[in-house]
Amino acid sequence: QVQLVESGGGLVQAGGSLRLSCATSGGTFSSYAMGWFRQAPGKEREFVAAISRNGGSFYYADAVKGRFTISRVSGKNTVALQMNSLKPEDTAVYYCAARGGAYFGGYAEGDYDHWGQGTQVTVSS
Repeated sequence: QVQLVESGGGLVQAGGSLRLSCATSGGTFSSYAMGWFRQAPGKEREFVAAISRNGGSFYYADAVKGRFTISRVSGKNTVALQMNSLKPEDTAVYYCAARGGAYFGGYAEGDYDHWGQGTQVTVSS
């Protein structure tokens, strides 16, 4: 059973950058397609980005395309989300997710089997 732990959240001014990390343990990292979701206060959890099991394909929500980059660090069993040009509307709790046995995890929350606890990102204007 894979476990996910996010880190790297915090408070940043608009236009700034943050790098989130998701450390995985308890499973074979290469067996999981990975994704990032976020949930703002009063809103549904939404897809942000995903990376395929082999790290060869990337998927982004339109709202973050060109500003966020997802990557896998295989030697560290970690998935990173580099967030640049942050906007106040990026403020949310960010969650890491994993889906076993699939090349691509999907765009829907229900597609993923495992979730982290989340890390808060706050962007001030």
